[in-house]
Amino acid sequence: MPSEFPWNFEQEPWTDAHDEASINLRSYFDRIPDEKLTQYSPGWKDQQVIDWDGNFRDDGALFLPCSERDVEIEEYRQVLEECLRYRDLVRPK
Repeated sequence: MPSEFPWNFEQEPWTDAHDEASINLRSYFDRIPDEKLTQYSPGWKDQQVIDWDGNFRDDGALFLPCSERDVEIEEYRQVLEECLRYRDLVRPK
């Protein structure tokens, strides 16, 4: 079945080890529209990122169903920035 998105970050080659939660996080970013992703600013404080995403639990971890471990804000930011580069959405500095 073809993807509804013109990208597939989840399936892109990996440069590091990964697990089910890593795959789920990449898949999660595949479903966020470009319009929302381009709003992100690396200069935001963690709470601003959490509020912008809107899918973090009260304990500070991303709500990511079917994952064997929690995804914390540091990993979320790292993978988000990889996704932005993958989708060529990085704004010039």
